Amino acid sequence: MNMGLKDTEKHQGLRNQLANVLKAKGILDESVLQAIRVIPRHLFIDSSFEEHAYQDKAFPIAAGQTISQPFTVAFQSQTLQIKKGEKVLEIGTGSGYQTAVLLELKAIVFTIERQVELFKKASLFLPKLGYKPKKFIFGDGYKGLVEEAPFDKIIVTAGAPLVPKSFLSQLKIGGMLLIPVGEQTQIMTLYIRKSNKEFEKHELGDFAFVPMLEEKI
Repeated sequence: MNMGLKDTEKHQGLRNQLANVLKAKGILDESVLQAIRVIPRHLFIDSSFEEHAYQDKAFPIAAGQTISQPFTVAFQSQTLQIKKGEKVLEIGTGSGYQTAVLLELKAIVFTIERQVELFKKASLFLPKLGYKPKKFIFGDGYKGLVEEAPFDKIIVTAGAPLVPKSFLSQLKIGGMLLIPVGEQTQIMTLYIRKSNKEFEKHELGDFAFVPMLEEKI
């Protein structure tokens, strides 16, 4: 980590407490919990709101977006069962916190952000912490990333009114898409690609995300 970024024993202790809270809520994947313990979430939000960093809640960041609730990040990461070396497409980089978790899980990460302010900030900030996605793209997440497909896993970090066909078509056989689907609140929905044309669908409960934005870049 860049030594100009302050991460103290107090912060580390708060991360351990947060990991314990998440474990009590059902996050049992030790690799995910370890990522929560390691990543300095307080550095992903404005320093004046640092006291909120290790509470299990979402928090506003730039461009009208939020850094997701730690439970949501951990739940999505655990559900995808990410293995070392898997190709993962992230739709919605946001603050970069979920990106960092994916990289801690040793995924090869391709991440897309359509808000220019967030794209610039995260693409400069993540390398300072030692986190380097394979590709960092400014663009329309609805299109996926066909030139790098197929992917082992696709994770969507914003609420989508429907499931873009581009995501399903860019999955490997056996691959997983995890996407919150809905308008006001969303149902976390998991798709597993069983064959070229067959997908298994699982609904995993209600969540709240900022809406996924399309085009207009």
